[in-house]
Amino acid sequence: MIRILVVEDETAIRRSLEIGLRAHGYDVLIAADGRTAIQACTEDAPDLVLLDLGLPDLTGFEVLRQLRTWSTVPVIVLSARHGSGDKVEALDLGADDYVTKPFGLDELLARVRAAGRRAQTSERIVTDDFVIDLGAAQVLVDGEPVRLTPIEWKLLAVLAASPGRLVGRVDLLHQVWGPAYEGETNYLRVYVANLRRKLEPEPARPRYLHTEPGLGYRFTP
Repeated sequence: MIRILVVEDETAIRRSLEIGLRAHGYDVLIAADGRTAIQACTEDAPDLVLLDLGLPDLTGFEVLRQLRTWSTVPVIVLSARHGSGDKVEALDLGADDYVTKPFGLDELLARVRAAGRRAQTSERIVTDDFVIDLGAAQVLVDGEPVRLTPIEWKLLAVLAASPGRLVGRVDLLHQVWGPAYEGETNYLRVYVANLRRKLEPEPARPRYLHTEPGLGYRFTP
């Protein structure tokens, strides 16, 4: 079942969205403020986020900005703001869609389905030497699965979810090992070396898993 996080501070709208989405077969999580939304994204791993811009603590822009430092979950912004500037800012920060209030449930459901289809098309990453199947949580070389440890897979999945983008060392440690390991940069060196040994044609001259000294790592498909 697809899990949707609804981030909305207005009780009536939040309740209406929850009832409508559940009636159409979605699992619904609720957050009434930005900090709760970020925590829910970290702990509950929603498949899609409906994000209001006018929240009582953090703005929706700030929630989106923080979320995009570590997650590629589809985000549809819901806002009463009709100005093009807000829409441009939200999309530039990584929103997948922008819906202005008031809106009909049928329109919103169509946009949810569209965002889900776009996310599914990015679940397989094909390179010249291997295939990363994010949906099945496995890597294939010549059609055969490669054995990765849970940590190796999680590290690869985080990098592969943002192809071509530099992922900082602290972000990687936070996502893969947790906040308590943010200073353990040696972990990254060891596990990236393991991934290169298993996936790179020439591990000493990596083609896919690149180190940016002092900054982080980049996956280039």
